[in-house]
Amino acid sequence: MNNIDHSELEHIEKASLDELQALQLSRMQWSLQHAYDNVEHYRKSFDAVGIHPTELKSLSDLGRFPCTSKVDLRENYPFGMFAVPMEDVVRIHASSGTTGQPTVVGYTQNDIDMWADVCARSIRAAGGTKSDTIHVAYGYGLFTGGLGAHYGAERLGATVIPMSGGMTERQVQLIQDFQPDIIMATPSYMLNLADEFDRQGINPVESSLRLGMFGAEPWTDAMRKEIEIRCGIDAIDIYGLSEVIGPGVASECLETKDGPTIWEDHFYPEIIDPASGEVLPDGEYGELVFTSLSKEALPIIRYRTRDLTRLLPGTARSMRRMDKITGRSDDMMIIRGVNVFPTQIEEEILKLKECSPHYQIELYTEKQMDKLRVLVELTPEHDQMSNDERSQLAGKLAHSIKSYIGVTSTIELRNVGGVARSEGKAVRVVDKRSR
Repeated sequence: MNNIDHSELEHIEKASLDELQALQLSRMQWSLQHAYDNVEHYRKSFDAVGIHPTELKSLSDLGRFPCTSKVDLRENYPFGMFAVPMEDVVRIHASSGTTGQPTVVGYTQNDIDMWADVCARSIRAAGGTKSDTIHVAYGYGLFTGGLGAHYGAERLGATVIPMSGGMTERQVQLIQDFQPDIIMATPSYMLNLADEFDRQGINPVESSLRLGMFGAEPWTDAMRKEIEIRCGIDAIDIYGLSEVIGPGVASECLETKDGPTIWEDHFYPEIIDPASGEVLPDGEYGELVFTSLSKEALPIIRYRTRDLTRLLPGTARSMRRMDKITGRSDDMMIIRGVNVFPTQIEEEILKLKECSPHYQIELYTEKQMDKLRVLVELTPEHDQMSNDERSQLAGKLAHSIKSYIGVTSTIELRNVGGVARSEGKAVRVVDKRSR
């Protein structure tokens, strides 16, 4: 199942460290100068700390330059961060804006071509070939997921089914009718599709799918195992974010499944301490920061992703890997002084065979105290449990969360379908606390 033809790899995917770093330095020098010359925000921010692009003599010098945040992009809404005239911009994408004003990104034709290249590289690393049919269930539109996956699949030479998100019942019907080999979606939506297969009396293991590429939300190895067993596919982690390019910044390789390989010839990674901004060495956990090395329309310099992970040596490719994202520094919940991430709670849920991966965390205030409630669906095999059995299971999960995470929680077990579904990114946390 895990056979990869390494003769098809691009030279840079297996280049020596010296060759890769020489390319990175050359491109980084260009990108910093391009941003400084053409984007007022970067010119002002560099000048404010007394640094000029010509002072970058080595890759380690990048840490002397200021970081960029989502706030910077929002303050320059809509096109203030663009480094080329609008007549050279061929496409615009934007974040959903659910947590504030959307961030806007632009692409030249060269940017679109590069994006298609790295997405095609990602699909190939996951085990995809030009002979495959790929069902894209990421949303199309201003969200980068659908079109990013679509253009990458076409660049690879594969057949694309541009399904987009939603219409879950029809998704299953078309998977049965069109017989795709690969699906690209959020991991939580893949589980929604598995539920719909079951509802229609179809075993998802018996579908034509052999591979799924999942991203756009943090997910655990426990969820990977759940998807692989339930659907009979290889589940591969693909990573990206619109501010950097979209999906295809990094992707796991099928032969190792040990964390997404970062395509470092286009996106230079750093890990920083989220509080101090200090650059941390490879292997230490912190916040992931990216600098684009070849983007024209929207060069991004030291962009703080808020994703918490660490950098690891390359395995299947010479480029470095990123570990599974443990959470986001801005998704972190503080419950009576304890830092808690949704993925930590997910890990405890998935240790219990009676619990499904469908869950939601509610934060609320009672008697001036922050409280945490976890809504969890039982698996179909266990939703007929007695009240006593439910009480015992809820107590077991609450004890596990208290023991391993350090917070007290109330557990509410629900039958199948009892937790709200999402057709895109799962809404894991609902904050009802009084302010």
